[in-house]
Amino acid sequence: MSSIDRSQSVGGTRTYEVRTYGCQMNVHDSERLSGLLEDAGYVRAPESADGDADVVVFNTCAVRENADNKLYGNLGRLAPRKVSRPGMQIAVGGCLAQKDRDTIVKRAPWVDVVFGTHNIGKLPVLLERARVQEEAQVEIAESLEAFPSTLPTRRESAYAAWVSISVGCNNTCTFCIVPALRGKEKDRRPGDILAEVEALVAEGVSEITLLGQNVNAYGSDIGDREAFGKLLRACGNIEGLERVRFTSPHPRDFTDDVIAAMAETPNAMPQLHMPLQSGSDPVLKAMRRSYRQDRYLGIIEKVRAAIPHAAITTDIIVGFPGETEEDFEQTLHVVREARFAQAFTFQYSKRPGTPAAEMDDQIPKAVVQERYERLVALQEEISWEENKKQVGRTLELMVAEGEGRKDGATHRLSGRAPDNRLVHFTKPDQEVRPGDVVTVEITYAAPHHLLAEGEVLGVRRTRAGDAWEKRNAAEQTKPVGVMLGLPKIGVPEPQPAVASGCGCD
Repeated sequence: MSSIDRSQSVGGTRTYEVRTYGCQMNVHDSERLSGLLEDAGYVRAPESADGDADVVVFNTCAVRENADNKLYGNLGRLAPRKVSRPGMQIAVGGCLAQKDRDTIVKRAPWVDVVFGTHNIGKLPVLLERARVQEEAQVEIAESLEAFPSTLPTRRESAYAAWVSISVGCNNTCTFCIVPALRGKEKDRRPGDILAEVEALVAEGVSEITLLGQNVNAYGSDIGDREAFGKLLRACGNIEGLERVRFTSPHPRDFTDDVIAAMAETPNAMPQLHMPLQSGSDPVLKAMRRSYRQDRYLGIIEKVRAAIPHAAITTDIIVGFPGETEEDFEQTLHVVREARFAQAFTFQYSKRPGTPAAEMDDQIPKAVVQERYERLVALQEEISWEENKKQVGRTLELMVAEGEGRKDGATHRLSGRAPDNRLVHFTKPDQEVRPGDVVTVEITYAAPHHLLAEGEVLGVRRTRAGDAWEKRNAAEQTKPVGVMLGLPKIGVPEPQPAVASGCGCD
């Protein structure tokens, strides 16, 4: 490689793209990776269907059976592009890099940098070292070097933000490899978390999501088992913070003080995403999930008693090794009793390196598929019935960006209700920006969204909308350099609202 090459734009500006796979942790990490690169002088590649970026970063996931095949397929497609343009660099990070550190460069020798989940802050240094030394740099830390939220960031949203309160996981679920790759739980100090939230609100953010592998286990590392409830209440005292969410809690750690904090904190949203995984006690035991059906349904009963309009969502795995038809019927029973607003359903697939992958009684694919279809059909029916209960309600929506794929054709906008339901609404005559708040009446329900087809009842311009407008204007005027006839890779599509994504919480 050469320090002066035709992949650079005039003036030396280099572009980057980050491709993200997996859970909300990876989405959050990718914001940090983007921030690190921009802090080092790179600029985000402009949108283009067939282009290239000077640096392409893969932030990988390891919880899917075919995660490695997907990565190497994408790397293979980039190989000829890299040959045709000296100076292009490819980096691979995330959980799969942490797991397969010794094989990525062997299978894809055109990769320049491999880094893990604990040292994402090293990416710019490793890229420069690879460029100067003209050889691949593989650096995997075995423990966390810097809490991700202390690193620079380029947030995908001007009005909503993730705030990481812990990293790692102390559980040993037999289907999940994340603890081995992310390490033991490590909590941030409450003062550091609240300082970040306050700084975000000062920038115009009006909604934050507290993020942790088992978010409500927060406090176990700092010796305070009620720390999470206290943190929720403290967020309620931050002026200008309108909405607080969190994901994903573990039923084992769900205590009454957290339910009380949710109910009594005005800006804590009436929403709960709590992974079930299975409704069968024997399967939960085989999964090493430290709760049983009665405990799970008991939590939901308490939440609904304290917060009647709460929307509860979940994750469910179908076809775990040894699952019988009776076990599966127990899962269907919990779904009927819990009446989830939505369920993220997964067909069990072997995660290499997990105990479940070596268990006997792996379920035939055809059986898993048939059960999966029955579960999805039941949940679709319940989701629709629960959404129909919203018709006629007047709701305040935070206007969203990029969530309604058909909004342009239907002349609608989209927003999120307090309980996180997606609502498409009639575009009002006055300007409405992402981050602003509108008041609407729900007129129609579908299984996965609501419609407000009448006139908007009210529009409230917000500091969050101001922040979006300011950022959007800056993005449109930002110089990106004049590339020497070389198009760029487009940035990924906007991330949808994430509940879990990997099914391993």
